[in-house]
Parts: sequence; C-alpha cells; structure tokens
Amino acid sequence: MNIRFACCVCEHPGRLDVPGPREWQCPRCDHWVRLTSGTGEGPLQTCCVCGNGELYKKKDFPHWLGLTILAAACVAFFVLNGLYHQWWAWGVLLGSALFDGLLYVCVKAAVVCYRCGAHYRGFPSISEHKPFDLLIAERYRQEKIRREQLQAAKKT
Repeated sequence: MNIRFACCVCEHPGRLDVPGPREWQCPRCDHWVRLTSGTGEGPLQTCCVCGNGELYKKKDFPHWLGLTILAAACVAFFVLNGLYHQWWAWGVLLGSALFDGLLYVCVKAAVVCYRCGAHYRGFPSISEHKPFDLLIAERYRQEKIRREQLQAAKKT
C-alpha cells in the first residue's frame, strides 16, 4: 500500500509506503507532512494527508496510455481501411476494444482525495467511495482558488 501526494506548501510530489514512516519532509521547502490516522489495514475513511472525508475511487491506470492505445488503433484502422484491408482494419479496431476491456477488468482501483489529490493504492475501498463527482470536485477547486486569493491579499 502506498500514498502519493503533493506538498501542501510548494506542490512538490511525495510518496510514502504504508506501513512505514508516518512523516514526510519535503526536499524542496522542508515542510513536514504528518499522516493522520487511517493508514491501518482497514478501509480508508478519511484522507491521511489532509483529513478530508470526501474520497472517490477510480481505476489506477494512466489515462495517457489508454488514449495512446485508442489513437493508435484509430490510425491503424484508417490506414488499413485506406489500403483496402477492411478485415484487418476491423480486426485491429475490435482487438483494441477487447484489449481495453481486459485492462479495465484487470486494473485495480485507487482511492483519491478531492481536496488534496492524494492517491491511495492498495487500500480496500468501501461502498462510500463513489466514482468521481464533478460537483464535489468543483466545490474543492473553488475553495482552493479562494484560499489562494486570500493568501495573495494578505501579502499585499
């Protein structure tokens, strides 16, 4: 089980393996991130980095790889179809769809925090972990913007 997150001060990426150390020092700004409770063997109820209770689950698969497979299959389809190899073209297209479905079944889920974006791999998800909700994500995005505006106003 591991946790991937960003430093709350400078956004430098960090990673901790659980069980293991419960503290992480940012190499860029020397800020200490201390994990809260919830890194045990049970299901994850709250974010260990920021303490937020709103988490979502997603497939732990790099989106760029999925889009690259799709784009390569589409290009191969059009090239083969243009060369009048229609059976090969459809075979490539359907084969890529089958491969994508196989990846979807085989890849495990990760739990992600809406507020800080921490990714939890290897933690068991529970029924409260719903798929991504744009409304909740937008609320936290707006909260981050307001916080940055307040910090900028305090500096001036």
